[in-house]
Amino acid sequence: MAKSFRGGIYLNLVQLAEDNYNKFGEYRYLVFDEKDYTNLEMLRYSKKMSNGLRNLGLKSGDNVVVMMPNSPEVLVSYQGILGAGCVIVPVVPALTERELKHILLNSGAVAIVTSLAHLPKVELVREEIETLKHVIIVKEGQVPGTTDFWDLINDSSDEPISINIKDDDLAVIIYTAGTTGTPKGVMLTHKNLYTNAINSASARKAKKDEISLAVLPMSHSFGITIMNMSFIHGNFWVLMPRFNVEETFRLIEKHRVTNFPGVPTMLSLMLLAPPEVRQKYDLSSLENVTSGSAPLPVETLQTFQKEFDCIIREGYGLSEASPVVSTHYIDREIKPGSVGQPIPETEVRIVDETEEDVPVGEVGELIAKGPNISPGYYKMPLETGNTFKDGWLYTGDMARMDKDGYLFIVERKKDLIIRGGFNIYPRDVEEILHQYPKVQEAAVIGVPDPIMGEEVKVFIVLASGATAREQDIIDFCKQHLSENKCPKMVQFLDNLPKSPIGKVLRKELRKLEGE
Repeated sequence: MAKSFRGGIYLNLVQLAEDNYNKFGEYRYLVFDEKDYTNLEMLRYSKKMSNGLRNLGLKSGDNVVVMMPNSPEVLVSYQGILGAGCVIVPVVPALTERELKHILLNSGAVAIVTSLAHLPKVELVREEIETLKHVIIVKEGQVPGTTDFWDLINDSSDEPISINIKDDDLAVIIYTAGTTGTPKGVMLTHKNLYTNAINSASARKAKKDEISLAVLPMSHSFGITIMNMSFIHGNFWVLMPRFNVEETFRLIEKHRVTNFPGVPTMLSLMLLAPPEVRQKYDLSSLENVTSGSAPLPVETLQTFQKEFDCIIREGYGLSEASPVVSTHYIDREIKPGSVGQPIPETEVRIVDETEEDVPVGEVGELIAKGPNISPGYYKMPLETGNTFKDGWLYTGDMARMDKDGYLFIVERKKDLIIRGGFNIYPRDVEEILHQYPKVQEAAVIGVPDPIMGEEVKVFIVLASGATAREQDIIDFCKQHLSENKCPKMVQFLDNLPKSPIGKVLRKELRKLEGE
């Protein structure tokens, strides 16, 4: 299954767990909720999952949605789905019914793996998804119309399935916000994800004896890459279902965690923990923190490094790049405010509107090329053509590069709001607000927030004669949007600033917010 590519030996993701065991033998691989799992146990569970899916009738190329918080079952599902020759479609459990329906329809998912807590959401849309034949749930006790996750595994063989998986075969479809506000399915191949993991690890010189705290959602491309890196380098990791400051401190102390991949919001919340909480725990084992998914304020970086006596290396990426584009190398200078240098085999350019390279130090759009770049968006040829050109990914992010090749992200070309490391597209919120009878017009922007990075703010023009309070608007949004997309601030205006052709000028709203 190995294959030569650009002078290196790259493997598809099905082989990662097998090769991990062949190289390192059986070892303590994972701890979750005080229970240990070895790499061999996880490997056997994954093979059983692969056979279980085949026994249900799934075939190579079928798409399988996984909608669960972090747990060992997520990791078993991922490797099991790939081992069956199928494609992982990871989604955030907090999705609304409307968003889940779109993803199930667009992906043509044949099965979904979820938990009992999220089953009601699935049942609301199940009858409308003709392709969805199987609902596999992690639970205790029987639920009619579903397949029990552990029964499926325990009743299946742990023999590997003999299938031919090519490096360029589709492995994962990750849905992300699009220019229309409709989630786009980013297609990632086995080669995309494997090369990104091995090149990212090479840049930071990952070691066998690292102990990593895994709290990033496994539904996020960053989280998937951390999982793949652990297989490649034989690391032990501590898995958390969700982020909690004091629990993070407790686990760092208990397991002597050395490595923590996170997002700026997590780092801010750790800094804001009361001294009496932080001082309860010995955090001296922490050596390296990797920050990604959103800009990290320089002040936060410097304060965190001082308070926790560790090194933060900020990087940059996006799902379309599997996701890492650049990072701070472990043996090179760290430049605060920079997202580092491109990882091995990834080429970047800063271009102007004519797609010509700009001089060193000048701002332009960041584009990237390499084995980690997605082949495009699932069933969206027009969007694919606009974003991927001649092998180059046009990120939509404005950046500059210094003489040493360090990248600095200046601003986002798109109007995406990044809250706690997750993308929110303004139109998603605006579409809901326009369903509220009292609202005539609505516009959404992101405003700076010291904890979440950005928060959602809406500007409202009420319908003639209508009255509404700020809380009325927020409550309406909570009925139709996931919690992270709901606005935290509302401002009422007589009119929205617009261009001569009637386009809402968000830059004027940002200026108004600044004032």
